[in-house]
Amino acid sequence: MTPKTNELLFCALGGSGEIGMNVNLYGTEGKWVMVDCGITFADPAYPGIDVVLPDLAFIEDRLDDLVGIVLTHGHEDHIGALPYLAEDLGVPLYATPFTAGLIRGKLDEEGIADRVKLRVIEQRQSFQVGPFGFTFVPLSHSIPESSALLIETKAGRVFHTGDWKLDATPIIGNPASADELSAIGDKGVDVLVCDSTNIFNTEASGSEASVRKGLAETVAKARGRVVVTTFASNAARLVTLGEVAKETGRKLCVTGRSLDRILKVGRACGYFKGFPETVDPETAMKLPRDRVLIVATGGQGEARAALARIAEGSHTVRLDAGDTVVFSSKQIPGNEVAIGRIQNTLAGKGVWMVTERQAHVHVSGHPGQPELAQMYSWIKPNALVPVHGEMRHMMEHARFGLSKGVPQAIVQSDGDIVRLLPGDPKKVGRASIGRLVLDGDVILPSDGSTINERRKLALNGQISVAVATAKGRAFGRPQVRVQGVPVEDERDAFIAEAVEAAAKAVENGRRPMEKMREDVRLAVRRVATRWTGKKPIVDVLVIEA
Repeated sequence: MTPKTNELLFCALGGSGEIGMNVNLYGTEGKWVMVDCGITFADPAYPGIDVVLPDLAFIEDRLDDLVGIVLTHGHEDHIGALPYLAEDLGVPLYATPFTAGLIRGKLDEEGIADRVKLRVIEQRQSFQVGPFGFTFVPLSHSIPESSALLIETKAGRVFHTGDWKLDATPIIGNPASADELSAIGDKGVDVLVCDSTNIFNTEASGSEASVRKGLAETVAKARGRVVVTTFASNAARLVTLGEVAKETGRKLCVTGRSLDRILKVGRACGYFKGFPETVDPETAMKLPRDRVLIVATGGQGEARAALARIAEGSHTVRLDAGDTVVFSSKQIPGNEVAIGRIQNTLAGKGVWMVTERQAHVHVSGHPGQPELAQMYSWIKPNALVPVHGEMRHMMEHARFGLSKGVPQAIVQSDGDIVRLLPGDPKKVGRASIGRLVLDGDVILPSDGSTINERRKLALNGQISVAVATAKGRAFGRPQVRVQGVPVEDERDAFIAEAVEAAAKAVENGRRPMEKMREDVRLAVRRVATRWTGKKPIVDVLVIEA
């Protein structure tokens, strides 16, 4: 599908119908531009996988028509796929200084920084990408320089919010004022493409400044070491914790590579002025227990993050009975089990835990209903396109927008091609979508043979059978090895029966090698099914003597 002149198309390849992995395409005058290129994190459906990437086959088939990638802010679900996909896309990236600093670090780690064009654009600055005019409009969020995009084309104007909230007392940055946003609306906005994450919240998300009191009170009450875990990219929370450390007379220790990166890039961009000097984990452990405040990654239960290693005792930072862990973050749906596992481990050590249920230690970075209604009144769009949410979020967002006077709303999902302009928004086509997984250093389809085989291994286990033959007859005894098959204490008896079944299958007359191999495989699997009720993967190696 080639976008026509005076036509504006929209297509999400990720982030619509899910939270995370945001990838949005806009098309006009025969060209496409991409807004954001993020990842999501794997769940148990992807054994051995940490990172899930968007499948960009639709736009990869149209690379000659792709003119650039514009990034709204530096969260992983908006920029995390760039180190793996940007070089192949071969177009310039456009980002504000802080976001560009995070991206540059990622590209450096992959060794491709010199092969990807990264263009730094200041907030409030306008720039052209092919037939698209863009302006970065600063909005509050939990990371510096989160920006909405005012997109101007011959067909019309779109206000793409990215992730945002309203904060009257922001800790970091200078978000657009009500007058600035009203001025944009007064000039006419055809379509508002808007964050749906917190649509079910009937109250505003609240100011980051309000968290300081709750955190300070919580830390002041603690008698031992205090670990605060938060999203690594929440730079505003880092600033708050720096102030809390000074207020409570504790030395600040920051542990986690991603936190270090945020501090490094933030300082280079002029943020974190007045932030206290930090101590390393080794020094922190030598300080009196009530004189140290540690900030750690891993509040979502990530197995390799600092908090998980602290909980299991494999980190330099150690916690004992009477110490405190503060979860200064919202629990992302799907992470409940992983977080609960870490909390149970900490509880077993006698560690006190404080979440947003016990104290005011977190505010969200996404808009509740009052903030959304305020944005509608400023921008005054003719139509609303909810994004950044599961289907329940986007459907509710559409209903809410219509109830607040937005004339039209259309609910799309990943892969829907929507003609935004001219006329009323309408679905006009379908793009191929999918997921890729990063498996070690290799990118694979999420539903390909490797991951499907791994799922089967995880579910049923594996049996290896080696048989030697000479002139079509067994030569020696077959060898059987078992992995992950639930036979436990009866393993020896099970293997003995599997060996007998394999031997009989080999002796069952002369036949082609492949037929013999299949007969052995089925014979051994029948034994496994009879013993366990499962159908493990059976690999057969036939050696001709």
